Amino acid sequence: MHIKHFWPLLAGIGLVATSLSVVGDDDRRGTDVAPVSLPLYQQECGSCHFAYPPGLLPARSWAQVMAGLGDHFGDSAALDALDQQAIQEYLLYNAADRVKERRAVKIARSLPADEAPLRISEVPYIVQKHREIPARLIKDNAKVGSLSNCTACHTRADSGSFSEREIDIPGYGAWDD
Repeated sequence: MHIKHFWPLLAGIGLVATSLSVVGDDDRRGTDVAPVSLPLYQQECGSCHFAYPPGLLPARSWAQVMAGLGDHFGDSAALDALDQQAIQEYLLYNAADRVKERRAVKIARSLPADEAPLRISEVPYIVQKHREIPARLIKDNAKVGSLSNCTACHTRADSGSFSEREIDIPGYGAWDD
């Protein structure tokens, strides 16, 4: 058999491979944000607070957070140069404005191009999603305290899911919008 007879077969294989990669991208678009997947980030940042999934802030915000680790919201979170570089590359690569997960895309779209919030609780999309929840259930709730304490109410935040159906506010219960 001549090579020209293999071209339709090779083209078909290429089409199937391309289709599979597109399906994978579409699957990612259906999720909220990708969960943390870098053990170093989980270990270093998660030792003091919830290791926020990178898709909750745009790259420009993560770059500023990483540049200010010497005074990280009043504390020193300084890292050795190699660890800092590895974590920064991970955060920038997986930031809200660089990925395709559904909620990450909405987060990125909610920010003007010249804004780089340093706090998750300052992201317009996140503020808007929490606008109907009374302050007594967040700020006045000792078990929550602020929007930055995602895991207090979002039962699957560690897996990147922030669905309203999975909210359980301490002292209140399930949130039903």
